[in-house]
Amino acid sequence: MPPESAQKPLNQSRWLSIVGIGEDGVAGLGDNARAAIASASVVFGGKRHLELAASVITGEGRPWPTPFDAAMRDVIALRGQKVCVLASGDPFFFGVGATLSRHVATGEFAAYPSPSAFSLAASKLGWPLQDIETVSLHGRPLDLIRPLLHPGRRIIALTSDEKGPGELAELLSRTGFGPSQMTVLEALGGVTERMRSRQANEFALPDIDVLNVVAVEVKAEAGARVLPRTFGLDDALFEHDGQITKREIRALTLSALAPRRGELLWDIGAGSGSIGIEWMLADPSLKAIAIEANPDRAARIGRNACAFGVPGLRIVEGEAPAALADLPQPDTIFIGGGGSEPGVFETAMEMLKPGGRLVANAVTLEMEAILLAAHAKLGGELIRMEVSRAAPIGGMSGWKPAMPVTQWSWTKPKGDAVGAKP
Repeated sequence: MPPESAQKPLNQSRWLSIVGIGEDGVAGLGDNARAAIASASVVFGGKRHLELAASVITGEGRPWPTPFDAAMRDVIALRGQKVCVLASGDPFFFGVGATLSRHVATGEFAAYPSPSAFSLAASKLGWPLQDIETVSLHGRPLDLIRPLLHPGRRIIALTSDEKGPGELAELLSRTGFGPSQMTVLEALGGVTERMRSRQANEFALPDIDVLNVVAVEVKAEAGARVLPRTFGLDDALFEHDGQITKREIRALTLSALAPRRGELLWDIGAGSGSIGIEWMLADPSLKAIAIEANPDRAARIGRNACAFGVPGLRIVEGEAPAALADLPQPDTIFIGGGGSEPGVFETAMEMLKPGGRLVANAVTLEMEAILLAAHAKLGGELIRMEVSRAAPIGGMSGWKPAMPVTQWSWTKPKGDAVGAKP
């Protein structure tokens, strides 16, 4: 136990304060938040935030640089001084608090959140927040809302600016959700607060405040692009040239890949991108890199990723194994095309994290021979998948078999830092 003179109060080492402020300004802040602003020698924030807190700022008010510095160099340079950062609502819900926490240890800052825009909107609408979907489209692609569009669901979306609601209405109408009811909530908590509702396919609201969130009650027309929450989505939902892992095989493949939160997948020979796309749809924390040598297919993967609401799918155009160099190490690898090319299989196994999972599919005899050899040497699971579909035969019907697929699944031993070669 250190002597009493060596003990310091918990707050003494906390040089940084992160204060969430609403449109009601300092009137909506608690005493501790006001004191944190008033005692700071430098207060960072957007121009609007600094104006809202002007009555209690005694130090220097410093607007964020343009463009915004995600590394927070100006803030970090003042480490040890009394610094305050102002943010909208809850700084740790799609806010600057999340950015700061990547550069400042939790013991160095104190946070004073206010209600988030999502909380304020839900309370105005009377919607239980735990029963609805929330998504931030602020500075992010509108396509992120696509996986949430299911009939009967409620969504609250944070937009970037006054154009956001109209752009969202256009996306809803274009994808078969035109009957959805949209409510635009503007300047929540401020003196100019208001709510206005329109149907998406009749949306024409003038003079929308730059600060707004949009609440959507989803209604679908016949043929709306609803993305089922399952593996093995309909092939017709994808744009492809025939180079696609068919839905039944894809479902079994994703099952073998077994996505776990926060993991990264490499999809080598991605074709249409269907494996990486369904991988990312399984959970927002999942990431994927699609490696594809054909330029037309690589472009098609990008379009598919946007159409399925996973625009964050990374596309690497190039031939494996050369295209795999310098990529972040994967937790899981799928080899669907080009696996028989020299060096692809060996490089993939070497780059896979210890404890990671590799799944490879073969339709050619050459690739099947590689999988048989790998199974004989390394174990794992080897299965053969055959699917037949009913098709016309003269005036009657019969079964038309698709090409059989051989699949090898393997988990890399945790003590194997290099990776065994088949």
